[in-house]
Amino acid sequence: MDLFHIGFLPVRLIDIIDILIVTFLLYKLYSLLRGGVAVNIFVGLLFILVVYWLCVKVLKMQLLGTIIGQFMSVGFIALIIVFQQEVRRFLVLLGTNSILSRNVFTRQLLPWNWASERKRGINFYPVINACKQMSRDRTGAIIVLSKSSELKFYSNTGDPMDAEVSQRLIESIFFKNSPLHDGAIIIVNNRIRAARCVLPVTEKPDMPAHLGMRHRAAIGVTEHSDAIAIIVSEETGEISYAKEGQITLNVSVEQLESFLRQEFQ
Repeated sequence: MDLFHIGFLPVRLIDIIDILIVTFLLYKLYSLLRGGVAVNIFVGLLFILVVYWLCVKVLKMQLLGTIIGQFMSVGFIALIIVFQQEVRRFLVLLGTNSILSRNVFTRQLLPWNWASERKRGINFYPVINACKQMSRDRTGAIIVLSKSSELKFYSNTGDPMDAEVSQRLIESIFFKNSPLHDGAIIIVNNRIRAARCVLPVTEKPDMPAHLGMRHRAAIGVTEHSDAIAIIVSEETGEISYAKEGQITLNVSVEQLESFLRQEFQ
């Protein structure tokens, strides 16, 4: 059924849905590639496509067209290899924002969705109070709060704990003389699953020079998952948080509380 016509072209409802879906996917793709080296690679691939179209379709240059055609024949596999991190982030983003992951009824039916087993929301107030005190003492810390994933891969890189979240425990872990202070703690469903965890470091080339490894690791883990990372700077005592590969620097305790309430309640 045609809704209307643009010249001689009929426009159907399915065409509008098609355009909206493609627009959404392109926007998410741009959000993932923005600010990284992958943008330059993507532009280079577009340049190769334009050259291939000119050589084969317009100028009829058989030799150059054949060479570029052989390169493009394995282009899909090359794209997966080159953009493996971006593809992973893209699929995580789609899975997190999908209807199946947000619908309460389907979460009860999906046996692999660990989030359906949670009985209560995350109690983030011990985390906020600990960050407030560590900010005053200028104690460096990085805290990862899981959302739809248990982050088992990163938890396995550290020392398992499985302890109830408390302000004193967090402060004791990140105390400078503690053997567990060098690394991140991962909190899953109100429990500290592991400490001294190793996180992936972001590869963004435009990172401010004053940001240290804690900030880069916080951005990195949020690039690979939908988790939230909180950072306390050892040099300045500033509190920051990262989400979806983007970092917000120097926030107040009130701003951190408002952000966590929005994310987990």
